[in-house]
Amino acid sequence: MKKVLLFAGALIIASANLHAQESTFLKGDKVLNLGLGLGSTLYSGTYYSSQIPPVSASLEIGIVDGLIEKGVIGIGPYLGYSSFKYESMGWGWKYSNIIVGARGSFHYPLVDKLDTYAGILLGYNIVTSKEIGDPTGLDNYGSGGLAWSGYIGGRYYFTDAFAAMLELGYGIAYLNIGVALKF
Repeated sequence: MKKVLLFAGALIIASANLHAQESTFLKGDKVLNLGLGLGSTLYSGTYYSSQIPPVSASLEIGIVDGLIEKGVIGIGPYLGYSSFKYESMGWGWKYSNIIVGARGSFHYPLVDKLDTYAGILLGYNIVTSKEIGDPTGLDNYGSGGLAWSGYIGGRYYFTDAFAAMLELGYGIAYLNIGVALKF
């Protein structure tokens, strides 16, 4: 994961010497991302199965532009959810994760209609679990902890307000695909 983020940073810095395309994300823009996660970063293994696939929503607002010619910084809230089940021999647990946080991204246009960016997420992971199957008297638990993620992504705009979104990182899922709505 660190290699991917280092590569993304090097790509952004190297692209500063290229002739940048027209920016698709500017100061004052507001973009809502709605994503479906593929490849869980939370639970994996033989006895785990997804109950509700990872889903996420984030709002991003452009706050600073004109960095390295056409670079833009955006910040905003993030919400992610997933639910998994661990079951073996008729007994197990159901886990739910809610990640609430804030994201910060650096956007730099490389191709027309494509908003490319890299960023970080800082937040809190709220975990709940419930025993299923043959009860042992343990019932329900809740816990949580710091959630963080580094990611790279892109939004390809089909119109001025509608885009397809793809992000690679370490958050609610390794890969998020979805749509983005600019307003």
